[in-house]
Amino acid sequence: MVLVLAWEWLPPSLLSPQGVMVLLLVGYGTALWLFLRGAPKIYTVMASDLELARWLYEEDLGLERAEVPLHYYYNYEQALGLTDPLMSTQRLGKTAPAGFWYQLRKNTQLHLIGGARPAEQGWVRLVCFDRDCLDWLLLRGQMRALPTKILQERPLRYLLRGSEGQTLEFVEVARVNPPARLPIG
Repeated sequence: MVLVLAWEWLPPSLLSPQGVMVLLLVGYGTALWLFLRGAPKIYTVMASDLELARWLYEEDLGLERAEVPLHYYYNYEQALGLTDPLMSTQRLGKTAPAGFWYQLRKNTQLHLIGGARPAEQGWVRLVCFDRDCLDWLLLRGQMRALPTKILQERPLRYLLRGSEGQTLEFVEVARVNPPARLPIG
């Protein structure tokens, strides 16, 4: 009975080709929103020495390794099984993003990659764009009784000494304001 009333309530333009397209677009947008809403938040940290940074995260901070999120695969069509392996020029399962993945908390992961410029003092430098990530790592180090020293508050820059005596410098990359537009004369 309810279905019959709902069918009569629908405007005739909704069943036209344009109406069907609008319904499909709304459905696609909703599905995409639900997928992205469920995707984990990713913090990326660049390290000057990847092995020492990995040791700090796993041994000193006690972070657990995480699986690479599905949407971070470059060949996500192959991971989903949407391509024909006989027609593909790439070898399946050979390309995965470089670096290490760690679970910070539910639905939040950290991606550790190489590429940061080494510090002048010989410290291992770790660079991140997200202050929330650096704050979380600082708090985790303090909770584990690792010696820390805050060098600068804005942008955040601090030192953390690992259990093996190595010093790591954590640096927040400050976002630069865009240049002001010049008046057109």
